[in-house]
Order: sequence, then C-alpha cells, then structure tokens
Amino acid sequence: MISTLLLPLLATAAIGAPQSSNCRCRPSDSCWPSTKQWSALNKTINGNLVAVRPVASVCHQPEYNADACKTVTNLWSDSVWRSSQPGAGQWENWEAWPERNQSCYVDSPQDTACQQGRISLYSAEVQSASDIQRAVRFASTHNLRLVIKNTGHDFLGRSTAPESLQILTHTMKDIKISDNFVPKGSSKSAGPAITIGAGVQLPEMYKAVAQHNRTVIGGSAHTVGAAGGYVQGGGHSPFGHWKGLASDNALEFEVVTADGSLVTANSYQNKDLFWALRGGGGGTFGVVTSVTMRTFEEVPVVAYNFNITTAGGDPRFWDAFAEWHAALPSINDGGGSGYYFGLPNYPIAASVSVSTMITLMLFPEKTDVAEVDKLYQPLAAKLQQIGGVQTVNASIPFPTMNSTIFTMLIGGESDSTGGISMLASRLYSKNLMTSQDGPGRLANAFKSIKWNPYAEFIGHVVAGGAVAANADKVDSAVNPAWRKTISHLLFSRSWATTATLAEQTAVIKNMTDVEIPILRSVEGFVLGANYPRLYSIKQKWDPKGLFISRKGVGSEDWDDAGLCRT
Repeated sequence: MISTLLLPLLATAAIGAPQSSNCRCRPSDSCWPSTKQWSALNKTINGNLVAVRPVASVCHQPEYNADACKTVTNLWSDSVWRSSQPGAGQWENWEAWPERNQSCYVDSPQDTACQQGRISLYSAEVQSASDIQRAVRFASTHNLRLVIKNTGHDFLGRSTAPESLQILTHTMKDIKISDNFVPKGSSKSAGPAITIGAGVQLPEMYKAVAQHNRTVIGGSAHTVGAAGGYVQGGGHSPFGHWKGLASDNALEFEVVTADGSLVTANSYQNKDLFWALRGGGGGTFGVVTSVTMRTFEEVPVVAYNFNITTAGGDPRFWDAFAEWHAALPSINDGGGSGYYFGLPNYPIAASVSVSTMITLMLFPEKTDVAEVDKLYQPLAAKLQQIGGVQTVNASIPFPTMNSTIFTMLIGGESDSTGGISMLASRLYSKNLMTSQDGPGRLANAFKSIKWNPYAEFIGHVVAGGAVAANADKVDSAVNPAWRKTISHLLFSRSWATTATLAEQTAVIKNMTDVEIPILRSVEGFVLGANYPRLYSIKQKWDPKGLFISRKGVGSEDWDDAGLCRT
C-alpha cells in the first residue's frame, strides 16, 4: 500500500509551473501524476508501489523513531540490507543531491531536516515481468524520470535519481537449472545453463549451481546482481582467464523495452539488442527480467596468496610494485587471475607504518601447488635483490570453485558499505606489463598520487586467457580494451558527510583534472570503439530516452540528474 507520507505534499506540488518539453515531469509540474493515478498504478502491480524516504529519515525529526533509528544505525554498513531498501544505495554519496543541498545522513544531528536527495519518490517493488511492463508504461505515459535498482551496487549512482520512479527488481529470485538449454528461435541446445531472475544476487546463483555440481562465471561481492549491471556491463570475474567474461557466457535475455513490450534477445532474435546487453551497460536499453548463462562442471582450484611489505614510505615499495606488475603476464599465462590490494601508507602503531600489497590469485583446474609456486619464483628472486622487501606466501588447494568462492571471496553474510566513495580507475594491457619500461612507468604514476593513511588501490587481474581469446569468438558490446587488458587498477576518494558542495567538488575536480590524467598518462587505451553502434541501438529501442543511466549510452543528451535534455 502507498504510504500517505508523500502524497499530500506531491499533490500540492503538482500545482506549479508548466513543464518544459525538454524535461521530465516533476512534482512541481501540472503534468505530475495525481494521487488517483499513483493509486491506479499501485493496484495494477498488486499493491507493491511504495512512497520512498531515505533510510535514515527515521533518525531525524519529524520522522524520528527511536527503535527504527537503532535498527538503521546498526545496519547502516550492511550491504545486503542496503540492497533490499528502496531508499538506500550501496554508497551514501549517491543518496544525496549536493547541488540542491539535499542529504539525509544517519550521523547528522537528530534535529537536522532529512531531505529526499537523489532517492526516488516512489518505488515499484516488482514481482514479475508484467509488473515491470506496467511501471515502464506508466513512466513513459507521464514522462517520468525512471531508474532501475537491482541491488544498488554501483559506483556511479545509477540506481538513484532525484524526483524519480524506481523499479526495484530485488525480489525477482526465480532460478532455473537446465541441462540442455535451447534458446528461443533455435532448435539446437546451447548446453547446460542457469536462468536467473533480475533480483538474484551472486551468492544465490553460486549456491544454486553448486547443488548440481556446476559452476558459473561471476564476481565476488554479496550484493552484485548477476542479471543487472554486472553482466550487462561486461562482467569481469576472478575466473575470467578460465572461461571469459560473464557476458561472454550469456545466452539469452528477457527484457522489457521502452514501449512496455517483453522481448527475448539472443543470437537468433533481436540480435542487436542481445549484442548491446552484453557489455553495453545496465539500465540503458531496457529492464532485464531474466538472463540465461552457461554453467560449467566443477573443477579444483589452487588459491595462492603472495604478500609484499616494506617499511612505510620506503621507495623500494614502488620498485616491488613494478616487479609485481612485470610478473603478472607470466602468472596470468600460467592460469592465474584474481585481485590485489595495496596500502602505501598503513599505520600499524602510533608512529609506525608499513607499505604493503596483498595479492590473491586463483588457478582453476590446478591441483599441483608446486606448479603454482614455480610461477612466483622469478618474482620472489627479484624482490629479494631489491632488499628491504618482506614477502609471505601461502597456497591453499580447494576441491571446487564454489568452495573457493565461499571461503576466499564471499565470506560471511554481507560486505561493509554505506560510506562515501568516488572511484578513479584505468585498464592496463599485457603489452604494457611486458614492455621494458611499462611496469616502472606504472609504478611512478601511482607513486606520484597522494596516499593518505589507510588509502588503498585495488588491482583486478580478471582478463587474459579466455577473455583475450574471445576477441575472435564473441561479438558483443564489451569494450575491446578488455581483450588486451591484464589489470583493472583503481583507487577511491571520500569526504565527510559534513563536507560542503565546494569541498566535494574540489575532491572530484582533483580526481578528474589531476589524478585520472596521471593514470591515463601511463597508457593511451582508446576507449569507446563500440559507442557509435551502441548509440544507434539505443535510439532504435529507446527513442525518447526513457532509460537514462548515469554515464551510460545516451546520457550525454541529458543533464547529470537525467531530468532535462542538454
């Protein structure tokens, strides 16, 4: 049932200036749906339309509720809880709308007014494809800003938008396992597969295939929605070297398009849409209701942990950084992919710090630990020659991929989120790492960036192997740079919840104008080769721009909030 909290306010706000033909319909416009129209939508989706407030609103007057506030405060950093809340994102900076001085932080004083920010005004908590169709048609009819939230696990805030209607797919948890999946329009089996609903998250998918002694290519966080922006954005995986990107293994999508139709996209029908949905970006071409992906027989895995540490601020840390990246091609060619985390300034006592890098590489179809050890011996020897570098290594053989995933990658019940995070990232190629000066130039670039205490960089060794080989086998919208990449490196910046717009803007400007150019200067990958084709497909399937995803295809035609055409 719709909460009565917003309806009187919005009904009053609807008496305002006429709507610009270049803008979405907003609460201050006369075109804004009436209470009766919202209620009618609510009935058509079985009472699952809710008026939304930011999750922290219960900690502020006049909505303060002591018990509810205690619950929210305790769960504030719980990623799984956040994924289920229509009034939350994974990172709270995307809940705020600083340009309008609108925010609702849990740590703000109780008497601070809670503003709506970028949180949607309404959420259609859809249960089926038909619910999605009705919500999409309603948004189209009334020219509303529409956003899609699968889990909210997104560093660009694409599941929030101010004054919008949200489609929340979180509860669409259907899972079907098939030994011989036949795509629609074909009479030929594509082999074993799993079909998942739009709201299925990675742990749920992994557990489902494990019951059939199968595995599937996916990521490594509790709140990644496997059918959402993950696979639609390409879907890199710690097992990518073995079987490619998740999108390389997508066989079929069911999707609600901008006109409210439910269509199938695969290699046999709606081929252009199928091409775009595999790597062209989530929330851009339609609302995916389900996706079917290949599954594979379970295989053993050797997990290899190799840690590198120097005294804090020792320049030899960056020499070790260069040697690590120079060693990556051979480790990757040997079947390894995974992650590494670096903390150049990590305090361990009041006046003592270290510079450290923790690496975890996974080797599917390996059981011989000595074979994996051998891949690291040249690196260990070079680090010893540098001097002042401590290394610790350990190898753990696992009987299956799923046991590896739940032991090494997705432990516990949730991840820690709920903070403020703005990412800078770059793809770096195998050619760079094998060139004579490439690893050194990369090290110098990262060395020149300011590293505050506890600030970290993260490397994703999620390409090479099958990801590279699929350049000649899979025709999809995945950025061609992925086929040449060996590491996706990133770091983040933050600010206090009390930061002013000017202070936030300064952080973002420094990242954009100073730090990202440093990352880019190392290697000039040309990005966006597929963009003209993607834009053309966008115009075909969504000519009015109903699905605008922040920084996604077609978003350049709109302002940053997706409210008015530029």
